[in-house]
Amino acid sequence: MLLKRNVMALALISAGLCCTAGVRAAQSDSSGTAASGATQSTTTQTTTTSTSGTQSAADKKAADDKKKKEEQNSKAPTQEQKLATSLSAITVTGFSNSIEKSIDLQRYSDTIVNVVTAADISGLPDQSIADALTRLPGVAAERIGGQASQINCRGLDGNFVLTTLNGREQPPTSGTNYVQFDEYPSELINQATVYKSSQASLIEGGVGCTVDMQTANPLNNTKDQSLNIDARGSYDGQAHDVTGARALGYRFSAAYQGKFLDDTVGVGLGVAEMYQPHVSEQFVGEAFNSSTQPINSYAGAPQAYVPEGIQVQQNGGEEKRDGYLSTIVWKPNDELQVSADGFFSRYDDQSYGYGFRSQNFYNNNAQITNPIISSNGALLGGTVSSNPASYPAGTPNPFTGNQYSNETTADNYTTISHIFSGGLNLKWNHGPWHVEADASMSRAYSNEVNVDTTADPYNGLGTATPTLMSQSTTYALAGTNIGSVSFANPGVYTNPNDMALSRYGVYPYVYTDTNKAFRTSVKYDFLNNSLLSGLEAGIYINNHNYQADRSTWVYGSEWNTSPVAGQPPLRLNSSDATTTCWQGSFAGFPCFLKLNAPAILAANGVAQGTPVKDWNNNWTEIQSGTVSEKERDAFFMADIDTTVFDHSLTGNIGIRVAHTDQYSSGLQEVDNGEGVPIADGYGVINNNYAPLNTGKTYTDYLPSLNLIYHWTDNDQTRFSVAKVMARPPINQLLAGSGAWESNGQYNIWGGTSPLLDPLVARQYDLTYEHYFDDSSGVISADAFFKHIDSFVQNVTYNNFDFASVGITVPTNPATGLPYENGEYQTAFNNTKGGYVRGMELAFQKTHFLPGIWSGLGVSANYAYTQSAVSNISVLGGAPQNQTLPGLSRIVISGAVFYDYGPFSANVTLTHRSPWVSDSQIAVTNQLVYFNDETEIDFQSAYKINKDMSLLFQVLNVTNQPTRTYFGNPSETGTIQYFGRTIYAGFNLSL
Repeated sequence: MLLKRNVMALALISAGLCCTAGVRAAQSDSSGTAASGATQSTTTQTTTTSTSGTQSAADKKAADDKKKKEEQNSKAPTQEQKLATSLSAITVTGFSNSIEKSIDLQRYSDTIVNVVTAADISGLPDQSIADALTRLPGVAAERIGGQASQINCRGLDGNFVLTTLNGREQPPTSGTNYVQFDEYPSELINQATVYKSSQASLIEGGVGCTVDMQTANPLNNTKDQSLNIDARGSYDGQAHDVTGARALGYRFSAAYQGKFLDDTVGVGLGVAEMYQPHVSEQFVGEAFNSSTQPINSYAGAPQAYVPEGIQVQQNGGEEKRDGYLSTIVWKPNDELQVSADGFFSRYDDQSYGYGFRSQNFYNNNAQITNPIISSNGALLGGTVSSNPASYPAGTPNPFTGNQYSNETTADNYTTISHIFSGGLNLKWNHGPWHVEADASMSRAYSNEVNVDTTADPYNGLGTATPTLMSQSTTYALAGTNIGSVSFANPGVYTNPNDMALSRYGVYPYVYTDTNKAFRTSVKYDFLNNSLLSGLEAGIYINNHNYQADRSTWVYGSEWNTSPVAGQPPLRLNSSDATTTCWQGSFAGFPCFLKLNAPAILAANGVAQGTPVKDWNNNWTEIQSGTVSEKERDAFFMADIDTTVFDHSLTGNIGIRVAHTDQYSSGLQEVDNGEGVPIADGYGVINNNYAPLNTGKTYTDYLPSLNLIYHWTDNDQTRFSVAKVMARPPINQLLAGSGAWESNGQYNIWGGTSPLLDPLVARQYDLTYEHYFDDSSGVISADAFFKHIDSFVQNVTYNNFDFASVGITVPTNPATGLPYENGEYQTAFNNTKGGYVRGMELAFQKTHFLPGIWSGLGVSANYAYTQSAVSNISVLGGAPQNQTLPGLSRIVISGAVFYDYGPFSANVTLTHRSPWVSDSQIAVTNQLVYFNDETEIDFQSAYKINKDMSLLFQVLNVTNQPTRTYFGNPSETGTIQYFGRTIYAGFNLSL
């Protein structure tokens, strides 16, 4: 039997579910595509031949033969017809309903996909789309602030996961390439599709996978008018341990859909609001020195990898997210559809960290006794004391740098971000011709305040030369558990007469990311071709612009090591510094003063300044800059529909040509006054820097093949092969760089490069799928292999030819000639890669028991991934190989659900083994190991009547913390608890 292939048709069939611009359907198109344009469903036009008395016998016979062929063709249902029929036959409700719809969407897709539908997303205990996606095979999430945010897919982190909304690329607010999914309210998303194999019509970028979120098309609603209201109150169980934190929150959403003018105009409006406390407690072991050193200044002292310090902090605040969605669709007939839609989300995360940190353990800044040293030489504990004021006769004073101190901290991590995505889409279907055009604009903005406040204990406060008190700390790390800390004189740190504000620093991160895109495609369907069912071609244009802006304003000096004239430590008073102690799992740590830093500044007559670029902190100039990417793509794809050995073979073959111009503008440090005069935010002129605009152009040819061999109606094998690429993380393309001169050579540091090549890989998939009757379940096994041709890492080039990349080498004043070429320290330059390979097993089944137990169902997924790619890391002391960021060898997800009558309940579990990530932040992002995580969620619902349901949910039932370490589990990174969250509320559908 001839099976018509259709990826978009697939989506279209989901039109009954949602797809407002995400997928195409045969006769009831939605308003978008799942990427640059998954294929459009075939609409068969039947031609009636009139007969008259004068018609010849030959003409009549030809007409009869043509009619007979059309009737035969009509008896062989197309892929989209099978999907539509299967979806319309689903009558179950609750979680079972969403499972069966997702199974059908996966079954009839031309590529290897996994799908979550609206019931999966809004009806489950999910804070965001990321939570829903983690129930799919091989997909895991990283929790940021306690919420699933960044998606990892098949061993690659979010920088290599392309995210679209209604087929339009989404700009991230992370300052790099990965999208933070917690900024997309789950209540406004109707369906999400994960593409694990590629095809020519998909926008490039998803080497790990492509995630397309889709909103609802109001013309596909079964009702003429509908209104859905959801309200839930929340309680955070960790809030009572954090001083001043609120435990209560809420989520509210309302969605309206209406059809007008004889169902030719559809309008959709949605709003979703969330308010919840930002609560966490954390124990932090800071990064270790990259080389061994004596643990104190006396002869014979043992050597060790010494950490910078330790921190204990509680974070309180509040998070508020407002999301808005609007859609209007005009479809005057079966051939034309015009739609416009817009999405806006604003996320205000007010986060304040209070506690203490002991810092400056290394570089002879302190004396360490009773050391606890691991087998690999890392210092895991001991007693840390201030350097003595005097030394034995004849012993030189080794203290030349900063001083160790126990500091009270008051940090402000507040981040305000917003996203807009909108566009205009046109589809025209006429007979075998299908044309689509889409113009869109999306913009992301993020501003992290990033305030760091410290207070230290002083002798001689109020005098002209206050000095740090002599101090002592005893600590012990406990691996992936909470360690111990005690102070020799804990009362000092809660006495406002002994403590003073030493530094107040503001170091904001501001990012803007914009896409302006246009795509169009043309498809022609073949009605009676024995090999192909259609041809499709299209173009994609995107202008991608990124801007990073760094600035600073600082009062005072941390540790008072380098006092700033006119900026002495500021005295405290009891109203601006209140004693705070620890509770729960953190009880027993030293109490501290909770500082109100702005009030302390004001009480001491210090006016808080506005952060600006400052030559005294030249990183504010070097780390600021812009990146421009101009993407110009074209694709050609043929849809396969044929018969091999009496079995149907469907799929597609095609090629995508991706052309990229990438350039960055920034400042290069040239020194010796050979730059151009540039004023900083204070008006200070500096002529040691020169503007730099450099980059490169490259073109990638990306062929792809997808084949589906249908053994039976319920069994099929998929084979996919493709060349794929992902452009470098956008922040790594910045051109700014600093410099130094030594031994007659000019050297550059920067950590970024606009000359990076993309990550390129060749990937192969082989999948077997067995579907149970009536869409009641599936068993699948998938083996995949990705050969990464190139990736990026840190590198130092010696005697680098700077002129070859447009970098000017300054003149050596000693010789009058340009300096010799020296080191070029640039992060993430390309080198040869390796492989990522693995397998994914999935089982889903509903209705496998009789009677009252017929509503019981099971979903289970297992993924195993390994890679030969590794990087050298020195954050854990001794250099060691670290795997690719985002790679967990084992990812497991499962659900047990029960739907019977008005009652519904489910328990979901997600687990991932340890992985590497740079999302731990301690001053800067650190590449660390995350320990394995297992999170359990629960939901139940009871339907009072056809319109109203009551809901009860528990998220993070076991209060699973995030736990990181530096290569060896004994070398503690961050242990952070967020608490469990309880929701109760109702859903009203009218």
